[in-house]
Amino acid sequence: MTEYTDSRNGNASTFWQESDSFRRGAEEGFTLVELTIVLVIVALLIGGMLVPLSAQRDLQSNNETQKQLSEIKEALIGFAAVNGRLPCPADPTIPSNTINAGIEYAPDASGCTTSSEGVLPWVSLGVTETDAWNRRFTYRVAKDFSRTVTSGSNASFSLGTTGDINILATTAGTSMASILPVVVVSHGKNGFRAYLPDGSRMNASPDTDEEANANGDTTFVRKTQTQSFDDLVEWISPNVLFNRMIAAGRLP
Repeated sequence: MTEYTDSRNGNASTFWQESDSFRRGAEEGFTLVELTIVLVIVALLIGGMLVPLSAQRDLQSNNETQKQLSEIKEALIGFAAVNGRLPCPADPTIPSNTINAGIEYAPDASGCTTSSEGVLPWVSLGVTETDAWNRRFTYRVAKDFSRTVTSGSNASFSLGTTGDINILATTAGTSMASILPVVVVSHGKNGFRAYLPDGSRMNASPDTDEEANANGDTTFVRKTQTQSFDDLVEWISPNVLFNRMIAAGRLP
């Protein structure tokens, strides 16, 4: 700031005038403040968008997998209508694109010869191998619905056959469905206990209800998804299966 004296018209007066360097400094300082504010606002906007975009991707993956599960159920019913039984699981440890990958275990008169639980036999059914997160579906079938069809019969089971698979609301909760013939599980985004295309298996889940869907027994859990539980569980009820088998001429 510089002091000036004006003596024009015989009147002396004093005034102050900003120097060019001071004015430029003030203008530059103000511009930097503005720029900082703009950058902060942009960062906040981008940060606010990341969560919704992530949530949208999760929802899309869930919807895609639910659609796959619906197609799998139709494929299972179609397999039963053609073969008179439900398929056995596939060996979960065989890597993709190798011999017997996705092929069901051999059935016999008592059920599946190797195990009633494994991964979905995607090759035998003609469906996709993995869910939207690139993990294989866990698959379990009741032995009385997977036995070989005896000579002179149209199906390995009858209208009075009951399954042994049960669905609970939680491991200690109420029953949602029982005596089911088959269940299919996607282990969701976290993938705990799911088998991968290379035949390896993901780590155990810290959630007790998720572990119930991968411990090899006949009890499964289906409930609203949470941060620790994101499994998608679907099954075919015996009545739906019986009706479709009747329509196909496999059951009286």
